[in-house]
This record gives sequence, structure tokens and C-alpha cells, in this order.
Amino acid sequence: MHDPKAGARRAPPRRRLSWRSAAARGLVYQALAVVVLAALVGWLGHNTVANMRARGIQTGFGFLQQPAGFDIGESLIPYDALDPFWKAFVVGTLNTLRVALVGIVATTILGTLVGVGRFSGNALVRGLCATYVEVFRNVPVLLQLLMWYLLFTEVLPPVSEAIALGPGIWISKSGLSFPEPRWEAGHLAVLAGTLFGGLAGVGWARFARRRFERTGRPLPVAGPAVALVAVAATVAWWAGGAPSAWDVPVKGDVIVEGGATATPEYLALVLGLVIYTGAFVAEVVRAGIRAVPQGQAEAAASLGLSHGQAMRLVVLPQALRVIVPPLTSQYLNLTKNSSLAVAIGFPDVVSIANTAINQTGRAVECIAVIMAVYLTASLGTAALMGWTNRRVAIRER
Repeated sequence: MHDPKAGARRAPPRRRLSWRSAAARGLVYQALAVVVLAALVGWLGHNTVANMRARGIQTGFGFLQQPAGFDIGESLIPYDALDPFWKAFVVGTLNTLRVALVGIVATTILGTLVGVGRFSGNALVRGLCATYVEVFRNVPVLLQLLMWYLLFTEVLPPVSEAIALGPGIWISKSGLSFPEPRWEAGHLAVLAGTLFGGLAGVGWARFARRRFERTGRPLPVAGPAVALVAVAATVAWWAGGAPSAWDVPVKGDVIVEGGATATPEYLALVLGLVIYTGAFVAEVVRAGIRAVPQGQAEAAASLGLSHGQAMRLVVLPQALRVIVPPLTSQYLNLTKNSSLAVAIGFPDVVSIANTAINQTGRAVECIAVIMAVYLTASLGTAALMGWTNRRVAIRER
């Protein structure tokens, strides 16, 4: 009688690892390398702690629970001098991330505009973009930070003569003051509506791209996406009670009262990093566009696409696979260059750590905190950009 299982495909036998196998030897060598590295790190750590104790230097992270004893000029969260050191480090970390996130977004916009402007049909635009790149990328970033800081603190007028940039917007040696909404429960609904509108805009962009790939007829993306966000936020604002109270700054003889303020240190740091890094991002974008064969632009023109449509729909999507990897390095450079904030007095995590070292003498521990902050931020940025690189990669069929 025929056995129905006789014709079934048998599972291949499992390969046993042996020393003759290159894969087995590779695993053993990697394990030995990890053990040696861990032993070396442990030996160095043990010797460091022993030498510090022999010299009467206290070690450990217990000082993080002690009162910091110093004020911080800028903080996104409530902070007092009696708060522990760990909270001071949190304030410094948030200030660093505030600079890095705003800087990355602004640098991307500026660098992309300048990089695309290098291919403009207008000779004046091309010349201005090229001049910007050659000037600002060849001046050290520290000098640019000092230049912007001196501009805000020496050139701008005092508060009594603050310059009005618009209704409720003042700029002076004290920084930039601008209106901010007074927080109410309805603002949470506005945030939720804005998030929903953003997701709807992403969905519309995907639909437009798929329709373009299927029919070859482009649909507007930016306008409808912005409209979806605006409509969703407006509906949520109305449903949340239509909160409309604003805290508008008023100029006084000594200070500008009310509203929100961006200090000269923060403005100088962000502007310096954005303008410096934007020059490098512009070159990255220009190189990525150059890497796209000229025939792609000519094919787009033969289909009746304008120069802007060809750049947005044909050239830039293909250039992203070349742009994203070096762009990641520029984002990491901007994040790490934010540590130069100590030169102009902005209270980032490095500045907070320096103050903590002076008060506690825990240099190793404070430097370890700085390393952990920048390592986490850099690895997070690299992971996000790696995901983006995989998304924009051209897949072979």
C-alpha cells in the first residue's frame, strides 16, 4: 500500500558546527573578542576606582541625589537650586535636545533650498547660493557662534529701545520676545487634531504618489496636506471650546514683560549651527542631484513636466538614496557641535556637567553622563536615518 508520506520532502539534516566550519570559528572569535573587551573595560574601571580612592577622591553616582545648589538660566521644566543634580542634568539634556531638534529641522530646510538653488536657471540665485556655501562652510563654527552672540549682545539695542518685528514681537539685547497661547484644556484637543491632520496629510501624499505611479498624472500634495492639517486643527480647536487667550509681551523700561522669550545665547547657538551645517547639507543635496543621470531630467521634460515638477517628482526622489547617508553624518555633527554652547554661556548638558564637576569633583561620573547623553542622541538619530534610508532605497524588481 502506498504511503502518502513517502513522497513528502524530508527536512534537510541540521549541520553540526565544527572547528572546520568558518562560521563556527567566526562565532568563537567574536565571543573571545567580546570577553577580552569586557575584561579590559572592567580592568580599567577597577584601576580607575582604586586609584581615585587611594587619593581620597569619592566615586559613585550618589551625588546625583544631592541638592545642586546653582540656578539655571533656561529650563523647559520647573527647576530650583535646591533640586538634586539629576534634575539639573535633565534640564541640560532637554536644552541640548531643543537645540538639536530645531537645528536639524531648520538645517534640512535651508540646506535643501540652497542645494536646489545651485541648479536654478537664474544666475544671481546660483551665485548667491554658491557664495553662501563657500563662505560659511570655511569659517570655523566656533567663530560663527561668537559672531552671532556678539551681534545679539552688542549690536542690538537695549530693551528700552527694542525693535518691533510685528504685533507683540520684540527683539533686543535680551533676546526675542513673542506671544504664546495661554494653556487651556482645549489646546490638548488642538494638538490631537493637528496630529490627526498630519496623519491624514501623509495618507494623501501616499495616495497621490501611487496614483502618479499608476497613471502618470501628478496630484498636488503640499497644498492639500496643509489644508488637512489646518482643517483638522480648526475643528479640534472649535470642539475644545475655542481657546483664544494669548500672553502678549509688552515692552517696559527695563524688561519685556509677558510672552515667551528666546535668549540671545539660544538664538546665537541655533543660528550659528544651522547656517554652518546648512552649507554642508547644501553640498550633500547638490552632490545627490548630480548623481542622478541627466537623462532622467530630460525624460521628465519630454513628458511635459516643468523644471520644478521634474526636480520634485523625478530627480529628488532618486537623489535621496545618495543624500541620506551623508546627511546623517551632518545631523550627528550638528548634535555634537551643540556642545560648543559652553563658549557662549548656554546651559546645555556640557555646561551643567562643568558646574557639577566644580562643585562635587566627580569628573569621571559627570563625563560619563555627557557621553551617555550624546551617545543616546546620536544612536537614535542614526537609527531613524537608517530607517529612512531603507525607505527611500531603490528596490530591484
